[in-house]
Amino acid sequence: SPGKDSVTGHWEMAGIVLDAPFPTYPNGFPPEILEPLEAAIRTKTIGNCPASGTEIIERLGSEHVQTGFPIVYTSADSVFQIAAHESVIPIDRLYEICEIARKLLVGKHAVGRVIARPFEGDNGHFHRTERRRDFPLVAPQNLLDRAQAAGIGVHAIGKISEFFAGRGIDVCTSTTNNPHHIAALAEAANSTDCGLIFANLEDFDMLYGHRNDVRGFANALEEYDASLTSFLESLQESDLIIITNDHGNDPTTPSTDHAREYAHLLVYSPGLTGGISLGIRKSFSDIGATVEDNFGLEHGAHGESFLSILK
Repeated sequence: SPGKDSVTGHWEMAGIVLDAPFPTYPNGFPPEILEPLEAAIRTKTIGNCPASGTEIIERLGSEHVQTGFPIVYTSADSVFQIAAHESVIPIDRLYEICEIARKLLVGKHAVGRVIARPFEGDNGHFHRTERRRDFPLVAPQNLLDRAQAAGIGVHAIGKISEFFAGRGIDVCTSTTNNPHHIAALAEAANSTDCGLIFANLEDFDMLYGHRNDVRGFANALEEYDASLTSFLESLQESDLIIITNDHGNDPTTPSTDHAREYAHLLVYSPGLTGGISLGIRKSFSDIGATVEDNFGLEHGAHGESFLSILK
């Protein structure tokens, strides 16, 4: 797919290959977007520029607290982000504003995600809370729909449900950080309720990649590696785990943006007897095709399964 954002990456894993990237706004959003939004929510907005989430609340947080105007901003990705102090705009109202924006952002302005970015603090010392919520486009038919229809059962952990607008999912565990994602993944793997478990660990990206925090990124990798020991030991012979990343986000480069670098692909099952190089794959959709092959599902239009070459 011609994109490098989380929705694009996760959709492609599920067999959706985009023909065009989601729209981006390096110069801010045009009046044809903001004016209908401000009319619908009955208040002005401030910001309307590309910025990092931490920088924008440091710069405009005090003005927001004084005026009550939501902060609208974007990034290099296809996102329409709305930040608000939880004591100024209650969290349910912030979600409502985002839902209004989502309905307006269609057609040529159909961004990949509208994101609620709540924060707290005072006297210019602000910090984001973990009550972020994403409002994505509704995905076309995909792997999750086919698995659910076949009675496989789909368990979404972390932001997965938001990437797919809740569709094709039987169980949703809305964890908000890596330790909780990892714990939920281990619990789900020991359950027999669902056959397909799909988890996203966003701390690598959100806390470290975007902030060029090399040490934090390394520490998070070490913590995840350590958690894998007991997790892999708990797997059954027929279980299959696939580990990848939805896009690049190198904390050692000057950019704080996502990158289209190669993603890693690690596949393991206790039933495998050896190791093999899977080579350079053509698409994330190979993952979806492999999962479909594993469960005996009808294949979608994209992807080449690598299940038969695993040893």
